[in-house]
Amino acid sequence: MNPFLSFLVRTFITLPTAFIVWLISFFAFDKTFLLSSGIALASGAMIWLLVSAVMKRRFLKKHGLTRREYRYIKKNLDEAKQKISRLNKTLFSIKQITSLKDRIDILRMVRKIYSMTKREPKRFYEAQTFYFSHLDTVLELTEKFNFLSGQPTKNRELGQSLNDTRHLLEEMKTVIENDLYQVISADIEHLNYEMDVAKLSIKPDETRRLK
Repeated sequence: MNPFLSFLVRTFITLPTAFIVWLISFFAFDKTFLLSSGIALASGAMIWLLVSAVMKRRFLKKHGLTRREYRYIKKNLDEAKQKISRLNKTLFSIKQITSLKDRIDILRMVRKIYSMTKREPKRFYEAQTFYFSHLDTVLELTEKFNFLSGQPTKNRELGQSLNDTRHLLEEMKTVIENDLYQVISADIEHLNYEMDVAKLSIKPDETRRLK
C-alpha cells in the first residue's frame, strides 16, 4: 500500500463525510455548534477507521495474503528499511573512488528489491535469502570496509584486509544480482509465455498471406 495515496483516499472520504454530518446535526437536528462538531469528529474517526480497514482488506485480497502473513512480512520489511538506511550511509562514507560504481550498483539493486517487495508483499517469499542473509552480509562488509579504509595509518596486513573485503563486496554484487533476478523470475517467465502466445497467433496470419 502506498502510504501517501492511502492517506489521500482516507482524507478525501473522511472530511466531506464529517462535514455533511456536522451540517445535518447543526441544521437538521438543531444541535449546538460544539455538539455538532463532536458528532462530526466522532463520525469522521469512525469513517477513517472503516475506510482503512476496507482498503487493507482489499490490498490483502489482491495480493493473496492473510493478515498474519502481512504482519510477518511488514515486520521484516521494517527491519530491512533500517538496514538499507545504514547501508546507504556507509556506502557513501567510503572515500575510495575505485569501488564507487560497484557501491552504487549494489545500493540500486538493494533498493529495487525492497521497493518491489513493499509494493507487492508476496514477492518477499522469493527474496527471503536476500532479507535473512545477503542484506546482512553486504551491510557487515561495507561497515567493515568503511572502518578499515578510515584508519589514519596503513600497513601490509590492513591493506590485505581492505583488498579481501573489496573482493568480497564485488562477489556480493553478483549475489544481489541473482537475488533481484529471483524476485522478477516469475515476471520473466510470464513475459516469455506471452511472447510465445503472440508468436503462435502471428504464424497463422503469415500462412494465410502466403496462400
